[in-house]
Amino acid sequence: MTENSKNIAVVILNWNGKNWLQKFLPNVIRFSEEAEIYVIDNHSTDDSIDFLKQNFPTVKIVINDKNYGFAGGYNEGLKKINAEYYCLLNSDVEVTENWIKPVLDLFKKDKSIAAIQPKILSFNNKNYFEFAGAAGGLIDNLGYPYCRGRVFDDLEEDKGQYNDETEIFWASGCCFFIRSKDFWEQNGFDERFFAHQEEIDLCWRLINSGKKIFYTGKSQVYHVGGGTLNKQSAQKTFLNIRNNLSMMVKNLPFPQLIWVIFIRMLLDGVASLHFAYKYGFSHLWAVGRGHFGFYSQLPGTLKLRQKHQKSKFYQTKWLIFKHFLSK
Repeated sequence: MTENSKNIAVVILNWNGKNWLQKFLPNVIRFSEEAEIYVIDNHSTDDSIDFLKQNFPTVKIVINDKNYGFAGGYNEGLKKINAEYYCLLNSDVEVTENWIKPVLDLFKKDKSIAAIQPKILSFNNKNYFEFAGAAGGLIDNLGYPYCRGRVFDDLEEDKGQYNDETEIFWASGCCFFIRSKDFWEQNGFDERFFAHQEEIDLCWRLINSGKKIFYTGKSQVYHVGGGTLNKQSAQKTFLNIRNNLSMMVKNLPFPQLIWVIFIRMLLDGVASLHFAYKYGFSHLWAVGRGHFGFYSQLPGTLKLRQKHQKSKFYQTKWLIFKHFLSK
């Protein structure tokens, strides 16, 4: 395990991301004096490791023996990092001055808080929230994730309306602070997810165990987004469909689980036609692959169901109908 003289580790998972590291790592180092900086290399085939060694000697490198995906990559790499708090940071994020202190203050204020997310704005349009997290993640009664400041693809302008500190349902994996103790008590991310919604699943499990997830608008970062898979990727559609269904089976209480899964199957069918029209046939097939992937995971998913699920797990009812009927 890598020694850490500081109680927080800022950890960037890298896969062939030399250009992102070159662009954003200097700012992370500059504004993270209270943290040790780590890069977990997820078996890159570019020259990321040599670049780090030559240009950023203070950054500690953990090398994975293969590409484990986002979920497995962090699980594997974090085993070698000793810290009280982890900040899991995407490589395409620009941090700002004083971005860590408000988070640590909030952790110290309430021991029941397991994970925290800062305000996440768009790097390319800095007055607007960014898709992956915005001002904190929520979920509706059908299991659709959304955010304060972002509902589906609709993004709000930042006018200070989310400068608060408040409890949320999930914190974005784009910039995800968590107590290491809580991370490992939940056995980290579900590695079967590979990528997408693994942080929502982890937050849901934490909530089921009596922990809180929080957002603070006192910390602010800017995210490019789509650095690995863009929003129009059929592979992203597949992962989101499969992982969302598996997440609900793991965490949703009975009897809600039965009717929610049934309705979601019907709505996924409608969504597949919308995706085919908007993005092409590959997205229709991606929805089908997502369902088949869900079925193949189902025996293992049922074994991972926790003993206790929250009976009221959502913040909003029927979000998808309200959103699209209002247009």
